[in-house]
Amino acid sequence: MQQSHNPERRRFMKTVGLGTAAAGAAAAVGHVTLAQADTAPSDAEKPTKNYRETDHVRAFYASLRD
Repeated sequence: MQQSHNPERRRFMKTVGLGTAAAGAAAAVGHVTLAQADTAPSDAEKPTKNYRETDHVRAFYASLRD
C-alpha cells in the first residue's frame, strides 16, 4: 500500500494547530480586571425596589390559589 502525501491536508493541520495555540494565548492574556469604586453609594443613589404588590398582582396570586 502506497501512502501519498497531501500538502493541502498538512497545511490545514498546521493552521488548526496554530489557531488553537493562538486562541489559548489570547484567552490567557485577555483577562482584564476592573477597578471598583472606593466609595459606597449614598442613600440618594441606592436603587429603589421595583416590586410593588398592586391589585393586578394580588389578582394573579389569587388565581394561582384557586
